[in-house]
Amino acid sequence: MINILLPTDFSENAFNAICHGIRLFEDSTCVFYLMHAYTPAIYRVDYMIGSPGKVGLPDDHQQIAQTHLEETRKKLETRFKNPRHTFVTHAAFNNLADEVQNTVENENIDIVVMGTQGATGAKEIFLGSNTVHVLRKTKVPVLTIPVNAEYKPLNHILFPTDLEIEYSAPNLDYLLDLAKLHKAKIHIMHVTSPYGLSKDQKKNKVLLEKTMATSNHEFHDLPDQEVIGAINSFQTEHDIQLLAMVQNKHTFLERLFVEPVIRKIGLHTLVPFLVLPYNAKA
Repeated sequence: MINILLPTDFSENAFNAICHGIRLFEDSTCVFYLMHAYTPAIYRVDYMIGSPGKVGLPDDHQQIAQTHLEETRKKLETRFKNPRHTFVTHAAFNNLADEVQNTVENENIDIVVMGTQGATGAKEIFLGSNTVHVLRKTKVPVLTIPVNAEYKPLNHILFPTDLEIEYSAPNLDYLLDLAKLHKAKIHIMHVTSPYGLSKDQKKNKVLLEKTMATSNHEFHDLPDQEVIGAINSFQTEHDIQLLAMVQNKHTFLERLFVEPVIRKIGLHTLVPFLVLPYNAKA
């Protein structure tokens, strides 16, 4: 049984991400949690003590959100008709990142699937601010789906690494399980500096090779070049369906979250992007 959290703001992008997640796990037994977090633009006094529903008062925003969630659930059940899939709806007065974190903990969520942008997201932004906040707070894998991304069978996964951290289970367990589920090949890409690998990088590469031993994989050592450009070129040339990275403050992935230039014009969000937490729970 896989527990999957599907946050939604009821935008077309969010619905597309939900459909993508459902198709990705169509052969697995899953419980999908359709979740909407709301913060009214104008707060009533009773919102100062939390959601009015918690103290027995009517909460119009929650009722509206719950209605939309039920409509979404019925639409999904009609479209996919998968007996292996169960849908649960959840609306809460909270910001998105905090409510995702709460739901992950309370419902033992295995993965979060969400769109990269909301209804008003600018297309030139790599990851919207809500997505970045979720990635930073969440301790389980997060799969982000680009705007207008069409679902394609998962055959090739790109895993770029700078070999600066130790990759071992359970850090990569989810990636390996997903690859096994779809019989996909993992392409491990490393851009080599003119000075070669450091002692620590060599050690980390050995550990990574051991971790990947039972999977269908291939190492690609590319000559020195700009990393983001290398990722863009590789995923286009090799027909990649999924980009996966481990989030850690010491790796280049963190630059995607803190440098505005990269977030706006750097990495092309052509394929779904799986962010794996470092020091993931076993």
